[in-house]
Amino acid sequence: MMTDFDVVIAGGGLNGPALGLALAGAGLRVAVVDPRPAEARAGDAFDGRAYAMAVASQRMMKALGLWDQLHAHSQPILQVKASQGQPGAGAAPLFLHFDSAEIEEGPVGYMLEDRFLYRALLAAMNRRITHLPGVSVTGQTPGSSSVTIGLSDGRETTARLLVGADGRGSGVAARAGITRRGWDYGQTALVAAIDHELPHQGIAHQYFMPTGPLAILPLPGNRSSVVWSETRANADAIAALPDGFFLEVLRPRFGDFLGSIALAGQRFSYPLSLSLADRYVAERVALVGDAAHGVHPIAGQGLNLGLRDVAALAETVIDAARRGEDIGSPLVLERYQGWRRFDATSLALGMDAVNHLFGNDNPALRVARGLGMGAVTAFPALRRRFMRQAAGLSVDPMPRLLAGQDL
Repeated sequence: MMTDFDVVIAGGGLNGPALGLALAGAGLRVAVVDPRPAEARAGDAFDGRAYAMAVASQRMMKALGLWDQLHAHSQPILQVKASQGQPGAGAAPLFLHFDSAEIEEGPVGYMLEDRFLYRALLAAMNRRITHLPGVSVTGQTPGSSSVTIGLSDGRETTARLLVGADGRGSGVAARAGITRRGWDYGQTALVAAIDHELPHQGIAHQYFMPTGPLAILPLPGNRSSVVWSETRANADAIAALPDGFFLEVLRPRFGDFLGSIALAGQRFSYPLSLSLADRYVAERVALVGDAAHGVHPIAGQGLNLGLRDVAALAETVIDAARRGEDIGSPLVLERYQGWRRFDATSLALGMDAVNHLFGNDNPALRVARGLGMGAVTAFPALRRRFMRQAAGLSVDPMPRLLAGQDL
């Protein structure tokens, strides 16, 4: 049966376009349905949103032909330093230190602003695939050989596979009968970019506070991205403050190691929760990214987890197409779910455990945490293993895109 597309992707954030480009590169007919206007996130103005992109994710961008455009806007993460801290007292002595000089692959990762990443994806989408901006998927009816997809503008289209890349509240998942489980952390992340007086030397800092972690992540120039998790009540009060008072609350937590600080863009906030889909696939449906697993930002792995899904699904679908299989069949989709679900769920629950462990101010636990993380720092082999995991280099089996290989 002929369909309008081989694959329709609901969601035009980052994972959806990346998947579309990977599939189109192998000759599949792809459409990305994006509820937002085409230029909604591709403007020139700096707004402070940024991502920590693991080495494996950077290799994927290179394989998709995007890294040459992105490289000039990226900031290598050369070191990672973690400390326990107290509100109003800054960081305690260092208990975990990763230095990228200890691994052969170069930086642990790269910081990249949202606007540059989305702009590169948007430009490539417009050249290679069908992009439907300002439109939502509102219905789906799976059949024996295709799925009929209803759009918010009244049109219908057909595909062999529908992919939900439409976030934690995924309509694709809900209509497919995929249930979710998880819990609210009672925390809110406050996100902002900060100009500072002194250079950051490419070092990412993580302070574990009793009320939630504070990450200071290096951006190009004397600028860093702050992801500050606080209890919901504290965060609501802080978010409501004018910029000057916001900085007054941040300064004691941020510390003075980068000199004077100032806001460099908008401030954002979003509630934190864990949200895991019970299945990643249904009849002619597959989920990627937050539609499959919404995680705590404590390790900055949300985007990287989504790109792992993208790489695995793209490889599964393309290999099936080349063998002449039905790319939306249960056998093909189960291969993808078997590849990704255990890894993603394990990492999500691991970050959940770290958040609970380090978000506790019990003195005995503080000592135990310090000893445990100190042991990681003290043993080079263990330290390198943790660094390779953070860089996304320990995925097994490794999707070809994450190894920088073409599909």
